Amino acid sequence: QFLLVESGGGLVQSGESLRLSCAASGFTLDHYAVAWFRQAPGKEREGVSYISSSGGATNYADSVKGRFTISRANAKNTVQLQMNSLKPEDTAVYYCRASTILMTYWGQGTQVTVSS
Repeated sequence: QFLLVESGGGLVQSGESLRLSCAASGFTLDHYAVAWFRQAPGKEREGVSYISSSGGATNYADSVKGRFTISRANAKNTVQLQMNSLKPEDTAVYYCRASTILMTYWGQGTQVTVSS
């Protein structure tokens, strides 16, 4: 069974940090490009960050540049999203997506809530 599971969400205050993890089960994540998305209540899902399968290319939404960092931990078959200086507007359910040209997997999401 192929699974993608996010973890690390929670409730924090403005300015604090969280580290999200996206763990793969049943397949090797380092063969896949991985992206983080988020969806706030009443809003469309938006892309937050991306890392290529090699880890050599990364990308960030303007709203999180300089605060979020995406990285691979291939030995753990995970991709992490370090989120610093969190703001209330970062509150959302965060999803990871692993993809190749043939396959796409989504996780179930993890809630991040930032209080002011």
